[in-house]
This record gives sequence, C-alpha cells and structure tokens, in this order.
Amino acid sequence: MLFQAVFWFNPFAENLFRQQTAMGSMNDRVLRFACILLSLFMVTAALSFAAVVFGPMAFALLIMAIVWPLDAALRKILPRGLALIITLLFTFVAVITFSSLITWSGGQITHWLIQNQGHFQDLYVQGASWLEGHDIFAAANAAETFNVVWLIRVFQTLVQRLNSLLGFTLLVFIFMTMGLLEADALRSNLLALDGTGTAAGSSIGAGAGSGNGARLVAAFRAIGGKWRRYMLMRTLASLLTGVLIWGVTLAVGMELASAFGAMSFALNYIPFIGPLVATALPSLFALAQTGSFETAFLVLCVITMIQFIIGSYLEPLFTGKALAISPFLVVFTVFFWSLLWGLPGMVIGVPILIACLTICDHFPQSRWIATLLSGRESATVSAADDVLEP
Repeated sequence: MLFQAVFWFNPFAENLFRQQTAMGSMNDRVLRFACILLSLFMVTAALSFAAVVFGPMAFALLIMAIVWPLDAALRKILPRGLALIITLLFTFVAVITFSSLITWSGGQITHWLIQNQGHFQDLYVQGASWLEGHDIFAAANAAETFNVVWLIRVFQTLVQRLNSLLGFTLLVFIFMTMGLLEADALRSNLLALDGTGTAAGSSIGAGAGSGNGARLVAAFRAIGGKWRRYMLMRTLASLLTGVLIWGVTLAVGMELASAFGAMSFALNYIPFIGPLVATALPSLFALAQTGSFETAFLVLCVITMIQFIIGSYLEPLFTGKALAISPFLVVFTVFFWSLLWGLPGMVIGVPILIACLTICDHFPQSRWIATLLSGRESATVSAADDVLEP
C-alpha cells in the first residue's frame, strides 16, 4: 500500500522503481549466462585434461550400445556371467580384426612409400619446375629443401599410434564390462526416483515421462537405438566405399589396391576428414606409380564421385530423418573433439553429439536446442512457406 501511495503521488518514483527492477532482472540473466559459459569452459578443460579416462569411457558406452541386443538375447538362454563372457569375446574379436586391418593396410602403404620415395621427390620437382615456368616461384624455392621423409614419418607415426592403443583398448573393455554388469541396476535406480518401477525388469509404465528418471531412461534407450543405427549405416557405407575404391585402384593397375580399399573402409568412420584423405591418398599414389596426370585425375574424379553418391544419397537413405544433424555442427564436432582427444575424438565426436541432442530432445526445457541443431526442416515452417508462396 505504501509503494502504491508513493507511485500515485510521484510518477517519477514509479518509473525509477520499474527501471531498477528491469535492470536487476537483466543482471540476473547476464550472471546466469556467465555461469553457463564458465561451466562449459570447466567441463571442456576437464575433458581435455582427463582424456585418458573420458575417452575410453565414451568408447565403452558406444560399444555397450552396439552389443546390448546380443547381450540381452544371450541372457535369456544363458547365465549372466557366461552371456557377458561371450559378448566380450565377440567384441574383442571384432576390435582385433578391425585394428589388424588398419595396421596391415598402413604398413603396406608405408613400406611402398619407403621403397618409392624417389618418385614423390621427382614429381614434386617436376611440379615446382612447371610452376616456375609460369612465374610461380614459392613452390620452386621449397623444392630445394623438400623430401618425402615427412610423409613417411606421418604413416609410421599413425601405424605406431594404432599399435600403442593397447592400454586404451584395455581400459575400454574394463569400462564396458562394468557398464554391462550395472546397466540394469542403473535403470532400476532411475525409475525408482520417480516411483515408476523398482525391479530391474519393470517397464516405465503409465507414469513414464512424468519425472526426470523416466525421461533419462527413455533418452538412454533412444541413444542406444540411434547409436546402433549410426554405426550400422557407417559400417555399410564404409564397406561399400572400400570395395569400390579397391575396384577402381585395381582397374587402373595400382599395386596397393587391397591396402587402399582397407584404409578407405577404416577412414570412412571419420566424417568429412576420413573420406577426404581416402580420396586424395590413392590419387597421389596413382600419380607416383604411373607418372600420368591423366590416370591420377581419373582416379580422383571416380573416387570423388563414389564418396559424393554414398555420402549425399545412400547414407541419408540408410539413416532417415532420425539422425538428421546440421552438417556445420558435424564438422565443428569432428574438429572440436579431435582437439580434445586426438584421433579417437574424431571417431567418437558424432556419437557424442547424437547423445547430447537426444537428451535435450527428451526434456521440455532443452528441446529447443535439439530442434535448432537438427538438420531437418520444421514441419510448421514448411507449411508456412507453402502458404506464403504464390
């Protein structure tokens, strides 16, 4: 009543009070935004400093989602311990096979590169001479000190890095084993938070979606399905890419056709960066082996067409709209996680992005983030565009 009386006799006081209230509200929003930025910075720093722990944990969660249907099916007919052992053995064989394939193909390419390093040196000198003849002298000056040793070191470092991932793989299997053993208990505890279920085999029930526990269970289930779909799509696309690149390099008479096919299969698991390397590498080696720019250009054009068709048409057809993500965000994610975790981050970055967007989509407060960063167009916007078009 006192404030109302003051405002009645003094409009200036009323305006001043409203301005101070608005400024206080704005200061609260600025403070909240600053806290969010600080939290993001601290989380990013923690992920970077503790990469030796968080990296294997992320891969363990991804592998758990992939093998979860196998483990669940085995538990129906076998004891829990035996089902877990079979699941781990299956995963171990798959990981060893994939790692051996990469190591073999990288070793073959490195060995051929060492034996034929003179071809690359001669090609670089010829290219520098051609540029010098067209009054471009930068490359000509660099040719005096250029040698192919740096390229050999790149391949040797990559192969050695893959061979040294034993500790990383061991930690992944430890996290994976513990996660598979505790998955049902975690699900029960989350449901118990909302009172929607306490037993490991209980369903979400009618109260699903009413509490955070049930939302998290639904989000984790959706993440598992999307991860399996993503990895299945990526594996089919990688396999098709590897077979086609093997056929192209074999058709032009290249010596390392099998190695390039295997390397392309592995590199295709890294979005954008992997296909780029898998396209440039065979073209460069075709030029070094044949000495023909026409052959190298043909290999480059055919492999580029293969990558474009598979990446732009077949992969979206395999995944549908469920995994639609902004391409800009995918590229940013690949570089961001590669900065934090190196090569493993380039592989696991997109699955982490899928998980984050899925969790945001299952909570009303953050659903706008998933909608904003998705690669699909909103149906409401599309309908409005149709109405506005003449």
